[in-house]
Amino acid sequence: MLKRGVLLIGFLSTFSLSLAQHHEAAAETKPATETKVVSAEEAEKEQIKKENKEFIDHHLLDAHSFDIMVEKKADGTEHHIGFPLPVIFYDEANGLHAFMSSEFHHGKEMKDAHGKKYNVVESKGANYALYHEKIVKTDASGAITLDDHGHVTNEKVLDLSITKSVLMILCASLLMIVIFGSMARNYKKSPIPTGAGKLFEPLVIFIRDEIAIPNIGPKYHKYISYLLTIFFFILFLNVFGLLPFGINVTGNLAITAALAIFTFIITQFTANRNYWQHIFWMPGLPFLMKLVMIPIELIGMIIKPFALLIRLFANMSAGHIVIMSLIAMIYYFQNVIAGVAFPFLTFVLYLLEILVAFLQAYIFTMLSAVYFGMANEEHHHEEAHH
Repeated sequence: MLKRGVLLIGFLSTFSLSLAQHHEAAAETKPATETKVVSAEEAEKEQIKKENKEFIDHHLLDAHSFDIMVEKKADGTEHHIGFPLPVIFYDEANGLHAFMSSEFHHGKEMKDAHGKKYNVVESKGANYALYHEKIVKTDASGAITLDDHGHVTNEKVLDLSITKSVLMILCASLLMIVIFGSMARNYKKSPIPTGAGKLFEPLVIFIRDEIAIPNIGPKYHKYISYLLTIFFFILFLNVFGLLPFGINVTGNLAITAALAIFTFIITQFTANRNYWQHIFWMPGLPFLMKLVMIPIELIGMIIKPFALLIRLFANMSAGHIVIMSLIAMIYYFQNVIAGVAFPFLTFVLYLLEILVAFLQAYIFTMLSAVYFGMANEEHHHEEAHH
């Protein structure tokens, strides 16, 4: 790992040095005035800044195709290296539609009011466009209308497509089924772990002994399967996010919200009588104070899962943004210092992101166990006071 990091830093440093020398040589040979040179440099900086922003957005956002690499040609066009994904959506007027996302790349080319290009596909007698990774219905000409804030006003459709994030969720789920299914079969033959069990058994025992039992107590058995599932599911998706393919599933607010909702539902439906009593009629308090505490406790019920989803979303997204920004700065400054400093910082932060990938899976699982424990806590101490 260290060897690869050193080679990466050396490569980026050499590339940045040669790029800087190229620009210096070009600047010396241009017989332009100082004002024109500054203007050209400013225009180039703005173009690089724009491309860097698009690069970061592409890495963070979901997509209807899986792009491994994007090659930019000399004429400004882009060649996407990857594979298409199934596009499935429902339109109330024309029913269910299904085709591959590559159809959008070969459709009729159009431009919006700001000059941004998009492609229009005809399906079942109607026209549809993929605009900022959102499928919208267009008129016969294929036009997209925007409001004063730049938002699309076209009719929306119900998008059920297998996007890049959905594909990685399916891959993580399949990987978990294969690994832990194999472990279960091996344990039927022998209690000694073999194969993947040697790697994952310590994590399973850690979650049981250090998370489930201390926070939930004797009733941990009915929650352990969920805690193990949520830990490894988040961990695998976080590790996938470290790959250089623009995978950012746990940095998607909808995904983290869905995971938090699962924890919230399980907490409420498995809670005991004491849990609900402390929410709606806090024991040991005066009558008026009990009325005051009811809305506070209800708000607390919502804040707990909200904290779960925001913590996972913010930490994973922030890590990706910082790393992508540092890589973008190499091409923005284009000098020797940037070519050495930013690759080194990127490598250090990448190692930190590996730790964060495990840490965020641990924190989500730990807090879920804490909420389950609070929902099953027995308050014998209050009865002892009477």
